[in-house]
Amino acid sequence: MDKNLTSLKPALVWKHFAEICNIPHPSHSEEKIRQYLVDFAVAHGIEHKVDEAGNVYMRKAATAGMEDRKGIVIQAHVDMVPQKNNDKVFDFINDPIEAYIDGEWVTANGTTLGADNGIGVAAILAVMEDDSIEHGPIEGLITATEETGMDGAFGLKGGLLQGDILLNLDSEDEGELYIGCAGGEDLSATLEYKEVETDPEDVALKVTLKGLRGGHSGLEINEGRANANKLMARFVNQVITFDEACLVSWNGGNMRNAIPRECEVVITIPASEEEDVLAYVQECEALWNEEYHVHETPITFKAERVELPKYMVPAEIRDNLVDAIYACHNGVLRMIPTIPDTVETSNNLAIIKIGGGKAEIKILTRSSRDSMKDYLNTSLESCFSMAGMQVVRSGGYSGWEPNVDSPILKAMKESYKAQFGTEPAVKVIHAGLECGIIGATMPGLDMISFGPTLRSPHSPDERCLIPTVQKFYDFLVATLANAPVKE
Repeated sequence: MDKNLTSLKPALVWKHFAEICNIPHPSHSEEKIRQYLVDFAVAHGIEHKVDEAGNVYMRKAATAGMEDRKGIVIQAHVDMVPQKNNDKVFDFINDPIEAYIDGEWVTANGTTLGADNGIGVAAILAVMEDDSIEHGPIEGLITATEETGMDGAFGLKGGLLQGDILLNLDSEDEGELYIGCAGGEDLSATLEYKEVETDPEDVALKVTLKGLRGGHSGLEINEGRANANKLMARFVNQVITFDEACLVSWNGGNMRNAIPRECEVVITIPASEEEDVLAYVQECEALWNEEYHVHETPITFKAERVELPKYMVPAEIRDNLVDAIYACHNGVLRMIPTIPDTVETSNNLAIIKIGGGKAEIKILTRSSRDSMKDYLNTSLESCFSMAGMQVVRSGGYSGWEPNVDSPILKAMKESYKAQFGTEPAVKVIHAGLECGIIGATMPGLDMISFGPTLRSPHSPDERCLIPTVQKFYDFLVATLANAPVKE
């Protein structure tokens, strides 16, 4: 396992990324990485500031002869999604990411890598450190807690940024320029209930589903990957109907913005039904592997006898919850009519926790069209309200409306073709980028999002394609050197 990231090119970017990997920085635990950024700025004599939201701001004056260029803000977020394989022993608060080189990719050992958006942060630091780069006035904006609510972007105060152009470094396909993004909203459904005693004559089974690919609930929602909560709903619905099963607990998914990869339920059944249920578990495993063999790695679905719990979910509550989970829409609802290959509206049935007298369901909806986002949220709200749950919508944000006449878009398309001989693709991304929020706070910013090629962000399969980091950084440097003249 080759862990020597500093041997890779561009050297400055990989040097900083290796250092970022060594500093724990999951969402909401960003103090150490923030201090690293401040120490960097102090060591290099760079003007800097940390605002009330935890965003780190840096500024560097124009190089000689470039003072008349438009100011450019280079932006990335500092936090990462903490996801690990179930059998991986790892503490995201204290342990460094075990990044290593695997052929043409950099990945991590059993956890998310944090290239989303650590590579973007590393690129900003490389630009700030390298005095040989030609540029007009540049600012680095490294935002806090993007992955769980875009807190840093929402907390940004007007007047901080002086630039005219914002380059967001949080996209995940090299050679693509993003000019718009989806908005999003969190939906949470909760219910408290009084548990009832289990039948002492019954037996208890722990049923575990694992092996799904998971992934980013926006970028990869169109790939048809299985959702662990939805698969489990199929099983639970059937064993309730045909095997007199009762529900003790349900635990599926752990991040709103990650397609759930694993799910575990505990059920009770009459001892006479155990053989049938175990056979049905095998049947489900075979069926789901057949249904999803194109999109998934081998799915494992197992059941084992466990000690009979004392309490369970009452039958009426159980039926209402399982029916609602079964009926709940999940995945793509609609494509953009004018861009048929791009998702417009979707949702992710992300987290289900039932047990101990409480039920909680968490969903993330996305849409580039606010009216469709509202329609989907209302339909989901109706679904869970019928199950007697209290539904709360929160954290809503609008999308970023594309501007096909953007001056920086024109300049970057020309620059990319001059450098690499091909036209970059211009796209709208089905994910929440901070551009829309920052643009609302700083009206008039001309914005583009781009980055190197990443795959499976938000999952332990996350990886970064090494050759694209060089292209991405060279393109960033060229964009700075070719910044438009200020009118």
